[in-house]
Amino acid sequence: QVQLVESGGGLVQPGGTLRLSCTASGFTFSRYYMSWYRQAPGKERELVARITTSSTNYADSVKGRFLISRDNTKNTVYLQMNSLKPEDTAVYHCNAFNVITQYDYWGQGTQVTVSS
Repeated sequence: QVQLVESGGGLVQPGGTLRLSCTASGFTFSRYYMSWYRQAPGKERELVARITTSSTNYADSVKGRFLISRDNTKNTVYLQMNSLKPEDTAVYHCNAFNVITQYDYWGQGTQVTVSS
């Protein structure tokens, strides 16, 4: 049974930091691209950051502030979020995608709220 379980969300003040985690099970984690997406109220889901086997890429809005990393020994992907802004408020979802099989898995999401 495939599972992606996110954690680490919460309420933080502008300028603060949070670290999201997503722990996977039920598939071969190392063979998947891992991504973080977010969806704010009334907006479409957007890609925040992605990590492949050899590279990372980020949305322009988070470059220099967010860092995605993975630990294949723990089947976990992380999103370190620094210098948070109110516009970062959203539900953050973890995604796993295999480019060969096209299998695509989603976590349930974790709420991040940036507010004073």
